[in-house]
This record gives sequence, C-alpha cells and structure tokens, in this order.
Amino acid sequence: MVDVPTLTTELFLDGAWSPGGAGTFTTLNPATGEPLAQIAAANEADVDRAVQVATTALRGDWAAVPPSQKGALLHRLADLVERDAQTLATLESLDMGVPLGFATAMFVPNLVASLRYYAGWADKINGELVATDGYFGAPTHAYTRREPVGVIAAIVPWNAPLMILGWKLAPALVSGNTVIIKPAEDASLSILHLGKLIAEAGFPAGTVQVLPGIGAMTGEALAVHPGVQKVSFTGSTEVGRRILRNSAGNFKRTTLELGGKSPQIVFADADLESVIKGAAMGVFFNQGEVCAAGTRILVHRTIIDDVLEGLRGAAEAQVVGDPFAPETTMGPLVNRAQRDRVLGYIERGRGEGATLVTGGTALDRKGFFVTPTVFRGTNDLTIAREEIFGPVGTVIPFDDDAEAIALANDNDYALAATVWTRDLARAHTVSAALHAGAIGVNGWSPLAPQLPWGGNKASGIGRELGYEGILANTETKTVTVVL
Repeated sequence: MVDVPTLTTELFLDGAWSPGGAGTFTTLNPATGEPLAQIAAANEADVDRAVQVATTALRGDWAAVPPSQKGALLHRLADLVERDAQTLATLESLDMGVPLGFATAMFVPNLVASLRYYAGWADKINGELVATDGYFGAPTHAYTRREPVGVIAAIVPWNAPLMILGWKLAPALVSGNTVIIKPAEDASLSILHLGKLIAEAGFPAGTVQVLPGIGAMTGEALAVHPGVQKVSFTGSTEVGRRILRNSAGNFKRTTLELGGKSPQIVFADADLESVIKGAAMGVFFNQGEVCAAGTRILVHRTIIDDVLEGLRGAAEAQVVGDPFAPETTMGPLVNRAQRDRVLGYIERGRGEGATLVTGGTALDRKGFFVTPTVFRGTNDLTIAREEIFGPVGTVIPFDDDAEAIALANDNDYALAATVWTRDLARAHTVSAALHAGAIGVNGWSPLAPQLPWGGNKASGIGRELGYEGILANTETKTVTVVL
C-alpha cells in the first residue's frame, strides 16, 4: 500500500493558495480508475489576475533580483526538489501511472539537472559589441542586449510533468521572465507540490504561479491573453495548432514541442543485444507515452527475424502492473480515453493487415492497462504513420541505406530518430540525412539539459534546453550611440 503524500489542490496565485473560479475537476488514479483528488480549476478571471501579478513582478520585484541571486534561487529550488524527491516521484506515479522507479531515477533528477544547469547561466547572459562603419561619418558605439520576453505561459503535458516543466521554467526564470504554469488536467499534483517549494525557496510573489484547470478554458485564456508574451507548450499537434492560432492576436512567441512518430533504423552491422534493449526502451518506456517514442523500427531485411524475436521477448518480459510494485516495468496508461485510443489503433493495425507479433490486449483488471505490443508491417499503415502514444511498435523491413532514410523521412512528424550501427561514417551520413530535431546513435533519446530539444514539421516549432533555451526566452535589443 502506497503512503499517499498530502495533496495540494488549489491555485498558486500571487504567492498564495486560493480556490479556482471554475470550481474543481476530478483527477483519477490510472492504476485503479478511481478518483484521486478534486483540483481547483482556474477561469478567465483567475488567468487575468495571474497575468497582472506576473507583469508587476516582471517589472518590479523579480526584475530587481540580481542575476547571481536568480541563479542562487534556482539552486535553492533544486535543493528542495532533492529533499522532496520521494514525494514528487510518488505524486507523478499516482497521477499518471509511471512506475515509481522511473519517476525516481529519471523524471525528478532531470528536473534538478535542468534547474542547476540554467542556474549557472544566470549571470552569463550577455549582449555583444558590434562594429559598424559609423553613421554619416560619425563613429558609433553599437551593442546588443538580451532582455526577457515577458510573461510566459508554460503549458505542461501529463506524460512527464516535472521533467518537461523544468525545460520551460528554468531558462525562462534565469532570463528574467515571469512564468504562469498550466499543468495537464490528468497530472497536476506533482507540479502543485512544486509550487509549495517555489514559495519556500523565496521567489518573489508572482514570479511563478500555477493555474490548474481545463485546457479549453485555462489554457485557451492564457493563449489569447494580450498580457502573455510567449506560450511554451508540449503536447499534441492538434492542440499545438490551436495554440498557434490563438497566439496570433498579439503575435506571441511560441515554443511548441508536439507529437512524434520517431524511427529507429537498425542496420545489419548493429549490435543486436544493444538494439533489442534500446529499441524496446524506445517503445515501452513510460508505457509508450513519450513524444519521442521510437515506434517505427526500420530493420535491414537480413536481420528482421532476429529483431522481431528479440522484441517479442522484450515485450513479453515487461511486468505490467502496480506502479508502486518494485518489479513493475510498465504501468497503466493515463486514463480510460487513452487506453481505448491505443486499443483502437491496435485493432486498426490488425484490420489493415499488419502481423501481430505479441500483445495487443487490455489487462483484465482495474485501471487502464495495455499489454506491450509489437507488429510487423509497412510504412503506409496507420499504426506506422500516426502517433499512438502507447506501448505499440511496428517493425518495418528495408533493403539498403537509401530506402531506410526514405522510409524514416516519409512521415508528417520529425521530432527524433535513432540510428543503430557500428559504422561511424554511416552514423554521421544517415544522421545528416534524417528529418528530425534530435538523433541518437546507438542509444534511444539521450536527453541532457545541455542538448537542445525540439522538432520540425508537425513535431513543432523552436527548441528547448541548451543555450537555445536562453535564446528562446530572450529578445535582442540593439542600441547604437552616435559619438
């Protein structure tokens, strides 16, 4: 029996906790399907107040904090996250179903790493001195400044809330912005607890606020609000398009990390033991609820039987069950609708002629569980073209490098890709030819705060992480003094 932490369920607004103007909504425990908490929902009036408070902090208390102290506050927040790591990981497992070990080993540490990495940038965000030919014969002293964008809305998904919030929050704060966080309805609890830590760390009121609520109300109100200068959103391509349209009113800047249908290309010279472990991780990690999930596994025809057998074994070795059981490697999908959506794709794969290798069913128990599933098929199948966001992979044969690259690029999404080969020249050549924002060679989706992250095409606009995260959260101002 899991020891449930005390749940924080109100809005974190202007440095205090308050009920939401839109009442409450229910979040479920995906492992049981039973209600977990009633969470306050922000309405348009709450959003408007939060924007006003954030604007005041942007120009006042937060602007007055020196750069080095901004970095110190991020380090202090990272200390508190480490202190409450077990509570935060438990809340993520309760709320969205990830096995506790994964939340503990990856999601919370990644948040800490992002906070500490960007804390180091706080006093190193500089402009440049620019040489010119002068102005009508007079010399000039010209330079650029990097200044905050303004009030930023960070709209966070339910599949890895703390980790992905860190990618948005840390660079925005060290760049001098104020942030209004909109958690996902299905996974608000860990972020609300983080709001308590933000207050404890000593950030000025209004610097960071947390507004849970329904996307069509709270999220939309943030996207259209004229006082919000940027929206940073991670989630589905469909919602990303709506946010982009809604942001047009005041030409908000946007960073959109959207869907994916990432290929994993397995060449004949690849180390098969590493391939099976890594490719399986790319399909089944976090129940397959990962934007970068490597669910199109393109395999050289000479080794496809070996890869299929290996993935069958990896799928059947997964322990699907209670996220808090130490032996569990795959938990439930986040809600009933997502489970049914994944099962619908599985049926569609069967109907279109894909060969089911293993899995393909719901577990006969409470909660929203689906067995890890592997198909053999072709690149034109719906299950190979659309994002499923569940533990479903499709193995597709190819005959040569050119065909592998063509198949990999033949998709609307372009977030990530993996190349499995022992040939260094091939690794670089193929990586250069792939349409994707991030390529892993002999390892699926290697993330680090220092590495820019984001996609192309239907996978989004802009980049997070790395120094690109600073650039995405600042505006360039040019100053020219005629001497």
